[in-house]
Amino acid sequence: MPDNCAGLRVDQALARLFPEHSRSRLQSWLKSGRILVGGASPDSKTKVWGGESVFVSPEPSDTMLAEQAEDIPLQIVYEDDTLLVIDKPVGLVVHPGSGNWSGTLLNALLHYGSGFRELPRAGIVHRLDKDTSGLLVVAKTLEAQTDLVRQLQARTVKRNYFALVHGDPAASGEVNAPVGRHPVTRTKMAVVPGGREALTRYRMAERFARATLVECELETGRTHQIRVHMAHIGHPLVGDATYGKPRSSDPRLDAFPRQALHAWQLGLIHPRSGEACRWQSPLPADFEGLLETLRGNLKP
Repeated sequence: MPDNCAGLRVDQALARLFPEHSRSRLQSWLKSGRILVGGASPDSKTKVWGGESVFVSPEPSDTMLAEQAEDIPLQIVYEDDTLLVIDKPVGLVVHPGSGNWSGTLLNALLHYGSGFRELPRAGIVHRLDKDTSGLLVVAKTLEAQTDLVRQLQARTVKRNYFALVHGDPAASGEVNAPVGRHPVTRTKMAVVPGGREALTRYRMAERFARATLVECELETGRTHQIRVHMAHIGHPLVGDATYGKPRSSDPRLDAFPRQALHAWQLGLIHPRSGEACRWQSPLPADFEGLLETLRGNLKP
């Protein structure tokens, strides 16, 4: 421990020593006893005096030990030695979990490059739902991963989505309502008092007889945020079996088999160059086909 850290709390000193790691990651290692200072396992508020030995044993990911590399094709929009931007298709789960322990984006990344095995969550910094398509960034280095997580926290990562919603919402607006676990159905999210801050801005892109295409911009990135927020204001997403309508007055909308949500634009500051970057993705064929049907250009 350097002498110039004397008097600091151990979590503050560790943040100086290991700037490539986020504070939350370092604190989780402290809590799990994976960081020893002077041979002891301190809590985050313990002060250091300088000169102590520091031993860090990074937390092995139990899922990483069990996960296998799988040859799953990836649609890569951009790649350099720092990050990877992927256009995720409908049906691809991002990270293994209950009921989806293989065939995920993480499995694909482990096959795509050996370096991803060395990164927490294989470099994944944010997620899209299984049946949501569109752009997603993955870090290729620990430094880039930490930087991107901090950008997400600072809200400098810009994520724009197209969503087809039931009804006729206002031409533009925002939903500023906290999101947390549903008080009864724990697999769902909901607008709840005491939930985490969540802000979604939206504007109308195209109106149809019984539905509206809106562009949504996330200021925060809560689980199912757009789906929960649009349902909260009475305009759930078409095809959303969890938060949407079981039936509407338009069979073309009822027949759509997934939530009509696509992450079409992603913007961020490049972790290495500091340049502003932006990528876009066209609507997938099923989403575009539904819109064409609603426009009357295709038969249902």
